[in-house]
This record gives sequence, structure tokens and C-alpha cells, in this order.
Amino acid sequence: MVNVLKRLRWVLALGWLLAAVAQADQAAVPDTLQQRIAACTTCHGVHGEGASGAGYFPRLAGKPVDYLALQMRNFQRGLRKYAPMEYTVRLLTPAYMHEIAQYFSTQQVPYERKPVPALAPTLRQRGEQLVSVGDAARKIPPCQACHGKQLTGTEPSVPGLVGLPYDYISAQLGSWRTHTRASAAPDCMAEIASRLAPEDITAVSAWLASQDVPADTHPQPAGSITPPLRCGVLQGQGGGA
Repeated sequence: MVNVLKRLRWVLALGWLLAAVAQADQAAVPDTLQQRIAACTTCHGVHGEGASGAGYFPRLAGKPVDYLALQMRNFQRGLRKYAPMEYTVRLLTPAYMHEIAQYFSTQQVPYERKPVPALAPTLRQRGEQLVSVGDAARKIPPCQACHGKQLTGTEPSVPGLVGLPYDYISAQLGSWRTHTRASAAPDCMAEIASRLAPEDITAVSAWLASQDVPADTHPQPAGSITPPLRCGVLQGQGGGA
């Protein structure tokens, strides 16, 4: 009986100790925005400037709020495939994601130029053509038609393309082609990407990544352009490049 009581006291003492440790751990984690975005800044930078020297972790700073929140929802819904992001956002509430998106959308930090592969003159011309005028014969609209004349994006949910690394742009266009990235119907980016030849993706990605960033990088106001296509992203449902 004595041994049983000793064991019981030991179990109770251990339970109290574990509870105290748990409370201490909870108290040690500050409930701040910086703490809540720590999982984001690990890869995307403290201000969403993009990982230095890495071409696959894009800039988040200054992108439209709705676009950033939409991408997190798309990772939750399986429309975008990338295991670390899917894991990070799987339990986040819409309000929580909007708070994160709001933080990054207001950040204004310098752009870092990433390496760009050298292009033959004809391929460079092809990239500029697809961005500025498109290819009517293949039903490819120009990037500027939706992403803005300065390619800084359009409110509320079309992202900017300038300042993005070549590796990231190329990877995302490839993802649209292979359906590892998607948006709500009508999925215009998937249709456009399916019409691009591999060399077109190289040309567009390299041309965009080599452009100087304009002085004003804010997205164009909503309604300032009339896009040629009706896409899920333009209805706030999907996601742009």
C-alpha cells in the first residue's frame, strides 16, 4: 500500500511538472505578428523581399492583399502543390491569412537582381513580344494585358511580374503546364501556359527577370485595364503567375 501511494504521488508530481512546463512554454512564445509570420519569413525574408541568392522563394512585399491571401487559400485547397506551404497554411483561418497578407502587401523594400541566363537575340525578341503584344495566331494574350503596362500587377488580385527571379517565373509557368498549380475556373493561366512552347517559357522568364524595376512598383488600381480574358484570378477566385 505504501508503494502504491508513493507511486501515485510520483505520478501526480510528474503531471504537475509537465503542466508547469507546458504553461511556461506557452508563456515564452509571444503572441505577436512577427511570431505569427515566422514560418513565412524563414523562406521569403523578414519583409517578404524574397530569399537572398535563392530563385525559388519569391518576393511577397508589395503584392496585392487579395492575391497573397488567395495563394494561401489555394495551397489549403490543393490548387497549388508545394508540401512546405501546404503544411504551413493547412490550419490557418481566413482572418489569419488575411492578416499575414496585409503585412506583406504593405512592405516596401529594395529589389535584389537575381542571375538571368543569356539569351540569343531572337529568343530575347520572342520574350519581349509575348510580354508586350502576345501571339494572336496561338491565342496567347500579352502579359501586360492583365499584369499591367509596367508589369507591377493590378488590384485586387493580379500580381506583379517585375523583380521576380528567372527560376521562379520559369518554374511557375511550368507548374501551370503540368497542373501542379491551378486556379478556379476559368483557369486562364493554365490555358495560356499550355500554348507556350518550352523555349517560349525560357524567353518570357528571362526577359521579365532582366527588366529594371520601375520607380513606382505599386499595383495598378482595379478597373484601370480591361483584360482580354475572363479568368478566375480576375474574379478573386484563382491565382496569377
